Amino acid sequence: MHTVFLAGGIASGKSTVARELERRGARRIDLDVVSREVCEPGSAVLDELADAFGSDVIEPRTGELRRDVLAKRAFVTQEATQSLEAITHPAIFAALERKLDDAVRAGVDVCVVEVPLLDRALVLGRLADEVVCVVSPTALRRERACLRGMDEDDFDRRDAKQPSQEYLVQHADTVFANDGDLEALMAQVGAWWENVTEER
Repeated sequence: MHTVFLAGGIASGKSTVARELERRGARRIDLDVVSREVCEPGSAVLDELADAFGSDVIEPRTGELRRDVLAKRAFVTQEATQSLEAITHPAIFAALERKLDDAVRAGVDVCVVEVPLLDRALVLGRLADEVVCVVSPTALRRERACLRGMDEDDFDRRDAKQPSQEYLVQHADTVFANDGDLEALMAQVGAWWENVTEER
C-alpha cells in the first residue's frame, strides 16, 4: 500500500485534494477525526486529560471533552502544550497505525492521511511512503477563508500557529500548487494519481 501524508495550510485546498483522491479510490484518513475518536467519553486519554488539566474539561452530563476549556489551559504555555501532546499523540499515532493496518488487510492500494500539522506528524515518517503538500499564496488563502466566513484576524492567528509554506515545501516529496483554478489543481492531482497507480 502506498501511504501518503497530505498537508497544507488553512484554505490551501488540502481537503479538496483529499476528496478527489478518495473519489479516485484512495482510502482517506483524517488525523483531526482520529484525534477526536481517541478522546471519546470513557477513554483512557480523556481520563488523563482530566487528571492533567482539571476534571471540568469533561462535560459532566455527557462525558464528552470540553475542547474550549481544554484549549484555554493547554495552549497558554509551551509546557502545557507539551503535556497535552504527551497524552494525546501516542494514542492518536497508535490509532493511525491500526487504521493503516486495516487498510492493508482490506487490500487498499493508496491511503491518504490528512495531516493538520506536518511538523508534529513527521515523527511518524516511517509510516509514510510520501509526503504531499498543497500550497497557495497566503493572500489567496486568506481570501478563500474569508469567503467561507472566517474573520481575517482569526485566519492570521491560526495561520501563524501552523508550519509555514516554506517548511511544507522543504519537507514534501510532491507539491501541488493551488494558485490557479480548480481545473489546474485537479490536473496536478490526476497526473500524480496516474503515476502512483501505474507503479503498483
